[in-house]
Amino acid sequence: MSVPEKQAPKNTLKSILNYQWIVMNIPFFLFLAFIAILYIANGHFADKTIRQINKTQGQLKDLQFEYKTLKADLMRRSRADQIEAAMLPFGLKVAAEMPVRIPIEKKFNTQTKGN
Repeated sequence: MSVPEKQAPKNTLKSILNYQWIVMNIPFFLFLAFIAILYIANGHFADKTIRQINKTQGQLKDLQFEYKTLKADLMRRSRADQIEAAMLPFGLKVAAEMPVRIPIEKKFNTQTKGN
């Protein structure tokens, strides 16, 4: 009796990755490449959107500071003593006495129709 000899194991990786298997799976590889491109593009789009949001938030903060500054300046300028000081060069000043109201007489037309 002779003992059967073990055959040398074939290279399993070589048998799996043969030409026919690669050709049969080309659509799947193309699909994976397409998904990878979409994934990368989505990452770039998200980064761009985040940068744009941060830029807009910075602009909003600047506008809020400007609004508050202008509002405070307007409140300061609309005080009575500031208005008086601003009108002095034009010769306008606050009257010392109260204004007088002039009454207007109302005249009614008493004609009647049909007489």
